[in-house]
Amino acid sequence: MELNICHLYPDLLNVYGDLGNILILKYRAQQRGINVNIFNISLGDPFDESKYDIAFFGGGQDYEQSIVSEDLVKNKREGILNYIENENVFLSICGGYQLLGKYYSTPQGEKLSGLNVLDIYTESGNKRFIGNTVIYNERFKETYVGFENHSGRTYIGDLEPLGKVIVGYGNNGEDGYEGCIYKNCFCTYFHGSLLSKNPELADRFISLALAKKYGAITLEPLDDELEIHAKNFIIARETRRKA
Repeated sequence: MELNICHLYPDLLNVYGDLGNILILKYRAQQRGINVNIFNISLGDPFDESKYDIAFFGGGQDYEQSIVSEDLVKNKREGILNYIENENVFLSICGGYQLLGKYYSTPQGEKLSGLNVLDIYTESGNKRFIGNTVIYNERFKETYVGFENHSGRTYIGDLEPLGKVIVGYGNNGEDGYEGCIYKNCFCTYFHGSLLSKNPELADRFISLALAKKYGAITLEPLDDELEIHAKNFIIARETRRKA
């Protein structure tokens, strides 16, 4: 078996260890004997939706996002739209999350056009949301941890959130939700990286991608004792601080 993973703009959108998500996916797949190919896609490159099993879109600063915004709309919108609508696996973090929506308003007042693939939008805020975050996902009955650092306030409308905020700010510091899910597109503000702290999410993405390509597959479990112990420590520490 083989997985092809697309990394969008690794040269421009890769802050706070977001590259680690690619490394975790590759490692956890290879531990099960699954071959992994990584394709780096940047400015001027088309997005061939038929080529990839998983796509990853990381975060960056406002300047880099402004560069990426123009290229996305010009060269990649149709491919990414088709890819997501066809229920392929797409993981988007922070700036990448914002750019899948209608627009992102920067603190300087610039309005960056998004792909308008998701029915969301992001406004700037005066307060920066920084810190460890804990959320609970109702559908999967799972708790996720991560680190957020953003000034944008994202509003997801009727989309399903990735989780309900237990500790932290989430999408906008108002509605109590973090991230969003649309089909097999998962969006979040979690850096850290997300998948090193939440191995069950990494395995879900791998399973979804393999099922799409080969049919239903059960992954052989890996020894995640240390990862789960670290995660439980973070949950206990952060909920205790909140109390």
